[in-house]
Amino acid sequence: MASFQSPITMRSSALLETSCGYLLQELQMIWDEVGEDQFEREKVLLDLEQECLDVYRRKVDRANISRARLHQELAESEAEFTHLLLSLGERSLPGRPEKMTGTLKEQLDSITPALREMRLRKEERVNQFRAVQAQIQKISAEIAGLSEYDDSSTNVIVNENDLSLKKLEEYQIELQGLHNEKNDRLQRVEKYIDAVRSLSATLGMESSMIITKVHPSLSELFGISKNISDNILAKLNSTVESLEEEKKKRLEKLHQLGKALTNLWNLMGTPYNDRRKFSHVTSLLSVSSAEVSEPGSLTHNIIEQAEAEVKRLDQLKASKMQELFLKKQKELEDICNNSHMEIPSQSKMDKITSLLNSGEIDHADLLTSMDEQISRAKEEASSRKVIMEKVERWMLARDEERWLEEYSMDENRYSVSRGAHRNLRRAERARVTVKKIPALVDSLFAMTKSWEEERKKVFLYDEVPLLAMLEEYNMARQEREEEKQRQREKKKVQSQVVVEQENVFGSRPGSSNRRIPNRSLNGSFSNANPLNRRISMGIQQLGTYSINSATQGISFIKEGRKVQEQKKFARFGHASHFRDETASVVSTFSGPLSP
Repeated sequence: MASFQSPITMRSSALLETSCGYLLQELQMIWDEVGEDQFEREKVLLDLEQECLDVYRRKVDRANISRARLHQELAESEAEFTHLLLSLGERSLPGRPEKMTGTLKEQLDSITPALREMRLRKEERVNQFRAVQAQIQKISAEIAGLSEYDDSSTNVIVNENDLSLKKLEEYQIELQGLHNEKNDRLQRVEKYIDAVRSLSATLGMESSMIITKVHPSLSELFGISKNISDNILAKLNSTVESLEEEKKKRLEKLHQLGKALTNLWNLMGTPYNDRRKFSHVTSLLSVSSAEVSEPGSLTHNIIEQAEAEVKRLDQLKASKMQELFLKKQKELEDICNNSHMEIPSQSKMDKITSLLNSGEIDHADLLTSMDEQISRAKEEASSRKVIMEKVERWMLARDEERWLEEYSMDENRYSVSRGAHRNLRRAERARVTVKKIPALVDSLFAMTKSWEEERKKVFLYDEVPLLAMLEEYNMARQEREEEKQRQREKKKVQSQVVVEQENVFGSRPGSSNRRIPNRSLNGSFSNANPLNRRISMGIQQLGTYSINSATQGISFIKEGRKVQEQKKFARFGHASHFRDETASVVSTFSGPLSP
C-alpha cells in the first residue's frame, strides 16, 4: 500500500522533480561538455546531497524548536491556569472543557481566553485582599498606638498563593473583630473621658488640661483621631482612679468636718440659721463617694471654709467647756439611770471639774474621754437591753403577783359589788402572767450568766447583782409555795372535819333536802352557785364548833339567799346574765387554790 502523502509533501516532490532535475540535467550537460571526471562528478553530487540534507535538518530543527515552544507555552498556560484555580480556590472555569483536543496552536488558542479571565479574577481578588489587609493593618496600628503608620494599600504584601474566598472571609472576620475592638476601645475612651469630666467638675478642676495631659489626640481641640492603644487606656484608667481617690479623700475630709460641725453645733446649741450656711457639708454625711456628682461640691474652697468654721467653733467651744462637760455628764448619768447601771462616782466628776477650771486638763482630751465613756455606756446599755426588757417584765409580773396575793387574801373579793367583775378578770390575767414567772426567771438566769461570762463582770441592777436578786426571789417564792402547801393541807383537814359534821347534821329528819354541797379535794365546788361556796367556807370556819352553832349559821346564810339573788338580778338586769356571771365566778375558783 502506498504511504499517504500530504499535499505539501507531494508539492515538494514535484518541485524537486522539476527544478532540481532540470538543474541536474543542465549540470550533466556542462560536465559532459567540459569533460569532468566521474570522481569529481560523484563528489559534487555528494556535496549537493549533503547540502540539501543540511538545509532540511535546519528546517526540521527550527520546526522542532517551534513545536517545543508551543508545548512549553501550552504547559505553562495550563500550569498557570491550574495554579490560578488553586490559588483562587476554584475547581474549574465554567465553559472550559476538561480535556483539550486539536493541534497545539488550537489547544493554546482555546486556553488563552480562560487564562485571561482567570488573570482578571486574580487581579480583582488581589485587590480585595489588599484592601482588607490594608484596613486590618491600619486598625491594628491604631490599636497599637502607631500614629505615624502609612495606611497606603501599596505597602500591603498579599500572599498570592492563597486567594480563596475562604481566606478572604477569614481576613474579613479578622477585620470585623478589629472593628469591634476599635469601637469598644473608642467607647471605653469616651467613658473614661466622661468620667474625667464629671470628676473634674465635682472637684472643681479643669478637665481639658487633664485629658490633654494624657494624650493630645483625646482633646476635641486637635481634631485628630483618638489614640486607643493599651497605653492610653491604662493612662486614662489611672487618671480616673486618681481622681476618684482624690474625690474619696475630699469626701472623707468633709465627712470628718461635717461630723465635727454637727457635734459642735449639738454641744453648743447652735441655731438653725447658723447651721444652714454649711448645710451643703452636713448633707454629705450620709452620702457615699459614688453618689456625689454635683459640680463644685468637693472643691478646695468648700473644704477650707469648713475647716475655718470648725477652727472657729473649737475656739468658741473652749469658752463653753464647763457647760459642755456638765451636759455630757448629764447624758452619761441618764444612760446609766435608764439602764440601771452604775453611775461614775461624784468625787471623780468633781475632780475632773476642778482640773477643768484650773486649766490643767486638755479640753479635747476631756471631751474625747467623756465621749468614750458615753460610747462604752451606750454599748453596755445595748448589751443589757434584752436582759433589761425581761427584768421589766419580771418586775411587772411581780407586781401582778403581789396584787394577786392581796386579792386572794381579801374576804370580800366575791361579793357582788361595783367593780368586782373587773377584779375577777384582772385576777384571771394576773394568774396567766404569774404562771410565766418561773420560765422568765430561768431565762433571766441563763442570759445573765452568759452576759457575765462574756464580759467578765457582774451584772448589776441599781448596784445590786441581778443574779442575787433572782436567787432571793426564787427562795422567797419557794417559801411562799411551801406556806401555801401547808395552808392547803390545813384546809384539807378542816374540810374533812366539816364533812363529818355535815354527815352527822344531815342524818336528822327533814334536813336531807337542805344538805350543803361538799368541797372537792382540789378546792373546787360541785355547785356553780357562789352562795354554796360561802356556805362551805362558813362551815370550814366553824372548825370544832358545835353542830347547833353550824346549823344556826347555815340557816342565817340561807335566809339571806333571796335578798342577795335579787340584788344580783337587779345589777345584771336579766336572769341569764346572772347565770353567766355566776358560772364565770365558779370557773375562776374551780382550779387549784394557788395563784
